[in-house]
Amino acid sequence: MAKYIFVTGGVLSGVGKGISVASIGLILRSYGFNVTAIKIDPYINVDAGTMNPYMHGEVFVTEDGGETDLDIGHYERFLGINLSKKNNLTTGKVYLSVIGKERRGVYLGQTVQIIPHITDEIKNYIRELSKEQGADITIVEIGGTVGDIEGLPFLEAVRQMRLEEGPRNTLFIHVALVPLLTTTGELKTKPLQHSVQELRRIGIQPDIVIARSPKPLTEEAINKIALYSNVEKEAVISNYDVDLVYEVPLIMLSQGIDRLIIKKLELKPTRSKPDLDLWIDFINRLKSIEESKDIVMVGKYTKIKDSYLSILEALRHASAVVGIKPNFRWVESSLIEEGKVNIKEVIERGDGVLILPGFGKRGAEGKIEAIKVARELGKPTLGICFGLQLMVIEFARNVLGLKGANSAELDPNTPYPVITLLKSQVGIKYLGGTLRLGSYKINIVKGTLAHKIYGCDYVYERHRHRYGINEEYIDRLEGCGFRVSGYSDDGIIEIMELKEHRFFVGTQAHPEFSSKPLNPSAMYVGFLKALA
Repeated sequence: MAKYIFVTGGVLSGVGKGISVASIGLILRSYGFNVTAIKIDPYINVDAGTMNPYMHGEVFVTEDGGETDLDIGHYERFLGINLSKKNNLTTGKVYLSVIGKERRGVYLGQTVQIIPHITDEIKNYIRELSKEQGADITIVEIGGTVGDIEGLPFLEAVRQMRLEEGPRNTLFIHVALVPLLTTTGELKTKPLQHSVQELRRIGIQPDIVIARSPKPLTEEAINKIALYSNVEKEAVISNYDVDLVYEVPLIMLSQGIDRLIIKKLELKPTRSKPDLDLWIDFINRLKSIEESKDIVMVGKYTKIKDSYLSILEALRHASAVVGIKPNFRWVESSLIEEGKVNIKEVIERGDGVLILPGFGKRGAEGKIEAIKVARELGKPTLGICFGLQLMVIEFARNVLGLKGANSAELDPNTPYPVITLLKSQVGIKYLGGTLRLGSYKINIVKGTLAHKIYGCDYVYERHRHRYGINEEYIDRLEGCGFRVSGYSDDGIIEIMELKEHRFFVGTQAHPEFSSKPLNPSAMYVGFLKALA
């Protein structure tokens, strides 16, 4: 019988539930269990695809083309596995399914209600996905905070699962903030206490409390939390701030969270202790790096660094291999357009340039200006997705002399549409879930830098785009040295590189989405090596 761990949050959102879930998942996998994780997002959007990154951070893309919450990325990186779009459940998905069943007559004669129909839908979804993915343990993270009106049906559903599955097969973990009062230097447990009280009013008693705080909990704070949360002292885990999120599983292990979970769920691990040697080696390599390089990060959502979370993590994964620590120098591309940033001075001082993804007109010309400067200065440059498209536009304008060259997305009346709508996108009306999404095969051209980076004739990378490079301009681009080094089976241009340049590469894919700490992205490793 599958076991279920339900993780709730309190005080505020973004407190670190996702990292807590990912860390627990890693620990349990290291004992030999098959673990999967589900992120529940109580918003009514069907998925995260149409959300602005300022609203919800990056949109993480799964192998099977799901546009999901960024926590799915945390799960994949820590668990070392690829998850499905099914691992992200939203209110939108639940209601869409229930309303569809009602229209088909599944509930004929019944009044369709939150309880039991919505809650049953949620419970069935969790159980069916757990069975489908062959999980010994399924960790379910309920997004938002306890007390949010939109999260109540999900909390009620997991409350019912405790009754139906039994206490030996279900475990509740509550993650809440313990803020530091700067005037006195005191950790305040009262917000967490109120959060647990709210959870108990709903009918859920946590088995374990994870306290997120700027520094380790004092003995006094642990005693207070245990008393007011109605848990033993050993079940209060201090999850304090660290420079490297990959250390969080080790912090939890040092406090015995593994023994707690194994005991409460009556688990029978195949190993007597967790096998985390490779994970610890990865952390040690990261912490021992002394050499650093400055990377100029040019994007349009730089105020919220979570907008590019997977890219930041992919560079960290690569740094453990290359032995170079990336120092990020953020540049908001719209400020380049407004003349508020001297991009030439910034790039001159940097060691490399990364043109970040993010389609749309705002900030595009600023990115194009940065690409021009980086190309002319000979700086190692990597363009991701829209970054590749803007590299093509810059090259067409400033090398081919095609004045006014642009993307048909940005300027439908451009005389030189070097970027056009993909054939598969013609006639599509709905925006949600209709991009070219998920993993696609990329054929790598032999003798190119891309082939040297990947070391093979083809790879699979994840995608998220609607526009692509216009094949009609390829001959002219390649004639001036900007050559195709990767393409899909159906002829879509995937990778381009500048021949007479140390590293000037653009990829239509998002290789960061498949990067793992113990299996880093080859493209990001290649980029960091070019900075050495």
